[in-house]
Amino acid sequence: MDVRDAVASRYSCRAFLPTPVPLPTVRDILDRAARAPSGGNLQPWRVDALAGPRLEALKSLIRPRHGALPHGEGAEYAAYPSPLNEPYRTRRFAVGAALHHAVGIARMDRPARLAQFARNFELFGAPVGLFVSVDRSLGPPQWADLGAFIQTVMLLARAYGLHTCPQEAWTLWHRTVSEFLKLPETHMLFCAIALGHADEAAPVNSWRSEREPLDGFASFSGFEDLPP
Repeated sequence: MDVRDAVASRYSCRAFLPTPVPLPTVRDILDRAARAPSGGNLQPWRVDALAGPRLEALKSLIRPRHGALPHGEGAEYAAYPSPLNEPYRTRRFAVGAALHHAVGIARMDRPARLAQFARNFELFGAPVGLFVSVDRSLGPPQWADLGAFIQTVMLLARAYGLHTCPQEAWTLWHRTVSEFLKLPETHMLFCAIALGHADEAAPVNSWRSEREPLDGFASFSGFEDLPP
């Protein structure tokens, strides 16, 4: 798959088929993703990949505790600043409205919204969960490197016809996940990535988030002085 097609076809998949993903495929994706850039070649990523009974064991620890949402165990980091200024606040609420509209959840139906949110912790039915953590001693530049790694994982998944969903929501259960994975105390859970085959018939996968037009976030100068 051409990288341009991989970028264009990637989306946050929220309904997966139970079709297994072979271990060699997962290994190849992660091995190739390690070529993602990192300042000073620090490579600040750690990945714990779970599937089968091991993944189900983790989900079974969290499933009975969905009633504690949306707070869970308390996130280790804020996914969004507070207050969230414009235009970011409007974008965030618009994408949430589009998601809920796709699955028929009314804006004021808080129980239904929380039930949909709880599906994060089922990995939306994905057969593979990639749990990404980072050393606590590292800072924002290394978190940016981590983002480049995660994006590379998701694009490589498209080469296999697979889809993904990056999920910062898992930080709400960071204590349970860290203990289950036996993460070193030096490491912080950053997110999970659901990986598998998309259920293309699911309504929740039928919409796409909007993007700002190019000229709304980029400017160009000096090109007029270059030869054609």
